[in-house]
Amino acid sequence: MAEGTIKRITDKGFGFISIGGDKDLFFHHSNVEGAAFDDLREGQQVTYNPGQGPKGPRAENVTPV
Repeated sequence: MAEGTIKRITDKGFGFISIGGDKDLFFHHSNVEGAAFDDLREGQQVTYNPGQGPKGPRAENVTPV
C-alpha cells in the first residue's frame, strides 16, 4: 500500500490525496475503509491502493494511519 496525506476534502463526498510532487490523487467516499468519510481531516496520513477509475487514476481502499 502507498501512503499519502489528505490535501482536500469536499462536502460532495470526495477528496484528494497529496502523493508528492505536483500530483494529487482523487478518492471517493465509497473507497474509504476503517473510518467514516466525515471523520477524515485535511492533513491526515492515509494508506491507499492506486487504482483506475472511469475518469483516470484514483485511490482505493483509503485507510487512516
